[in-house]
Amino acid sequence: MLSMTGYGRGEATAGDLKYTVETSSLNRKQIEVVVNLPRRLANLEGRVREVVVARIARGRVTVQVGMESTKGRGGALEVDEDLAVQYRDALAKLEAHFGKDLDMDAVDLLRAPGVFTVSEGEVELEETWPVLEEALGKALDELVAMEEREGEHLKSDLQERVGTLSKEVSAVEARAPGVVKHHREALMKRLEEAGLELALDDERIVREVALYADRCDITEECTRLASHFKQFGLYFESAEPVGRSMDFLCQETNRELNTIGSKANDAEIAQHVVNARTELEKIREQVQNVQ
Repeated sequence: MLSMTGYGRGEATAGDLKYTVETSSLNRKQIEVVVNLPRRLANLEGRVREVVVARIARGRVTVQVGMESTKGRGGALEVDEDLAVQYRDALAKLEAHFGKDLDMDAVDLLRAPGVFTVSEGEVELEETWPVLEEALGKALDELVAMEEREGEHLKSDLQERVGTLSKEVSAVEARAPGVVKHHREALMKRLEEAGLELALDDERIVREVALYADRCDITEECTRLASHFKQFGLYFESAEPVGRSMDFLCQETNRELNTIGSKANDAEIAQHVVNARTELEKIREQVQNVQ
């Protein structure tokens, strides 16, 4: 079982360039990949997405890619001489307009936009991709490893909660046979209080009890719940992404519990159903973290 929360970092070097990839993941119902690349590597975004989607099934995954020179060279300095001349000529016009000298030195040119620029240079994408892919693979390895560790904690918590849920349903099953008996006894008591003396084997009594037993029978629902709990156990041991499947299973479990609550006209069963639904809600919250 994998969590949807994790972080990973990877590095790879080619020549005098080092590529750093950081990946992080958060909860989402579907897969969502956000890629932040240096401008020179923008055309590799599609390949990065393909690699991430092949490894991660669900969640919002952010990929941050950095690139730096290992030799401390950030690029080539370029000077726009024509632009510098335009700044100088513009200053001369201002001096003529105001009738006084306006001092201009090298520092002013350094501050002037566009005069001095640092060229990053071109990157051969086909040569860069294998290196970037290596760094991305390392980052995803760390990310998945963290998701596995988080997943083990989720699995332990969910197993305990499903066990509690199963106990509540077992208590309902144990109580169910007594509900019909209690109804029959209550019916006879009301008849006695009304002054109507009827035998237990009276056809009308038998028919009424049989109809009531049919209406409040929850055998089918309990059987399906037992099947759901067994399926939860299979999901806990699965190596495949099971978050969406478990979320659906929670919905089906809730449906059965609602049916039991509406069928079984009994305070004790109603209390067990309330307890079960409370535990199920906690399970559903945790399942939202499962990939």
